[in-house]
Amino acid sequence: MVKKFIIFLLIFLPSASLTIFIPWVNQIEPILFGLPFLHFWLFLWILLSPVCVWAVYHLQKSQGGIE
Repeated sequence: MVKKFIIFLLIFLPSASLTIFIPWVNQIEPILFGLPFLHFWLFLWILLSPVCVWAVYHLQKSQGGIE
């Protein structure tokens, strides 16, 4: 049950962070690595999304769901 919840979070988190949370991060300040915060947030999640997919793959593989 816990693994299913973790898989759900790993699937939901990238899509939610790129769509639902945009109004809260849509600001210029602070500037991180020379980028406005919104651009940094989007770039961060573009990099983190494949990591989440990889984690879901390995969790399902350990359960025997992928052959």
